[in-house]
Amino acid sequence: MDRQDVPRYSQIVAELRQRIETGELAPGDRVPSTREITRRWGVAMATATRVLTELRHAGLVRAVPGIGTVVDAGGRAVQDDAAAAAGPAAGGTGARPAAARGRRKGAPEQALASERIVVAAIAVADEEGLAAVSMRRVAAELGVATMSLYRHVSDKDDLLLQMMDAAFSEWPLPADPPEDWRERLELAARQLWAMFRRHPWLAPALSVTRPQPIASALPYSEWVLACLAGCGLDLSTAFTAHLTLFNHIRGTAINAELETEAEALTGLDSEEWLDSQEPALDAILTTGSLPTLERLSAAGYDFDLDELFEFGLQCTLDGIAALLGRRR
Repeated sequence: MDRQDVPRYSQIVAELRQRIETGELAPGDRVPSTREITRRWGVAMATATRVLTELRHAGLVRAVPGIGTVVDAGGRAVQDDAAAAAGPAAGGTGARPAAARGRRKGAPEQALASERIVVAAIAVADEEGLAAVSMRRVAAELGVATMSLYRHVSDKDDLLLQMMDAAFSEWPLPADPPEDWRERLELAARQLWAMFRRHPWLAPALSVTRPQPIASALPYSEWVLACLAGCGLDLSTAFTAHLTLFNHIRGTAINAELETEAEALTGLDSEEWLDSQEPALDAILTTGSLPTLERLSAAGYDFDLDELFEFGLQCTLDGIAALLGRRR
């Protein structure tokens, strides 16, 4: 069979398997995540996920919550197991090693708690996006039966709430806030931005129109409301200003996750995709009906999501400053 007839995921599996078997990737070393696979080999997220699944089923890798997928120290035992199962004619003993037998039966479900489940779910979401998180997938990451999760988490919606609560609890606001209102809001905004960048799935998961009851997120609202109310705004206006600021941060952060999904689907990063669209865009701009956009296109624009956040943050705070000035 020609290499071109072999499924793409099988080619990647074979390449990673060889790196593991030759020792290039040693036990405990991280293997490429699904997002790294999509970028390096130019395949879709589903293909990347299947690659890691195949390696996991082969006993070559395992998922470590909070770290990622690593080479399983027992991976070589699986190879010995295959030789043993073949019997003396293949150079084996005919007996399966105990380590391999235990691994195939699955890991014990001892010490399973909601904290471990949430950590594993966050690890999957950080690497592959929220769509990859399911009760079955999280159970597989932990090496337990899917039904065992329901003793600690009622359903996927409950799991998502706990994931969001855990993410916010990683970034507590300082006990002593700055006295200046602008410095106080800048601190909260930049901390929220950093959180969204660390967990790209978090911004799309949060809702402005149907806000979820997340205990560790409420201090952010309290922080901003207390600050603006202390500057003389009535609570209704203060809350509107808070929502405006929050929606700028969240709305900008959502683009990071959307871009990651687009890269996984197309195999192109944003610059490569723009290059592919350049002929069509030029055909529109050279008609002369959009002269300002044509000048911008000729000059070029260096798009940076972090700079977009910072620009919008300062403009929003300038607007709040004008509002406070009028009220005073």
